[in-house]
Amino acid sequence: MSGIETIGVIGAGQMGNGIAHVAALAGFNVVLTDISPTKLDEALGLIKNNMTRQLNKGTITQAQLDEAIGRIKTATETSAHGACDLVIEAASENSEVKRAIFADLCQYLKEDAIIASNTSSISITRLGASTDRPEKFVGLHFMNPVPVMKLVEIIRGLATSEETYKKAIAVVTKMGKITTNAEDFPAFIVNRILVPMINEAIYTLYEGVGSVENIDNGMKLGANHPMGPLELADFIGLDTVLSIMQVLNEGLADTKYRPCPLLVKYVEAGWLGRKTKRGFYDYRGETPVPTR
Repeated sequence: MSGIETIGVIGAGQMGNGIAHVAALAGFNVVLTDISPTKLDEALGLIKNNMTRQLNKGTITQAQLDEAIGRIKTATETSAHGACDLVIEAASENSEVKRAIFADLCQYLKEDAIIASNTSSISITRLGASTDRPEKFVGLHFMNPVPVMKLVEIIRGLATSEETYKKAIAVVTKMGKITTNAEDFPAFIVNRILVPMINEAIYTLYEGVGSVENIDNGMKLGANHPMGPLELADFIGLDTVLSIMQVLNEGLADTKYRPCPLLVKYVEAGWLGRKTKRGFYDYRGETPVPTR
């Protein structure tokens, strides 16, 4: 047994609320924190809506829904994680932001508490070294949307102990997820393969080889992808895609990982995809419309 009963989640965005959702349904007590009270309210509303969908599909019962919601507590202060056995950071994909969070978090944690990062690309060794417990630090990369996607990548840093690794596997397995072990290299497994493909799709658009619709339809109908790469980029968030490409480019020093200038331009414009209502598609109307 992992001995973990209470899980903290830092960040109430789409990843954080998804992790809180599956953790609460799995029977863990959850402490969800964010600096924004509004985001916390929105996250709770989204969790309830998503659980209601599961209820309507018959995958959970009303009792399970009510009990899970009752297990989630919210707060705006990091000190709320003082009683947590495991804290999962799900903030933006920025190394400095994450390190600042860990510096604040460590002063409140129990001595035996584990810290995990949901980073999709940043070195677990480097992040763990910025804490007071690198041996109790591990990467848990959940896939988006968390309640739907089955995979979690588990990444050990250089100092991560075997005990921490085994506890992480036990927790994620209790959440109903399937784990895969990824070595601590830039972007791990899934994003090392996926994000350069998205970047290449953006280059294909940038160079005028095809339109937004032609590129997405080509991959959906020609490669049987459930979602086109540009639509997927909007779903992930173009800022996150750019961050991952920058980590790959800097970490592996290979020109094939150079972010497409068009991706950079969209991020500079604040067109980050679905979350800002504009990216490679415009989501402000009833039907998404390509922006190029």
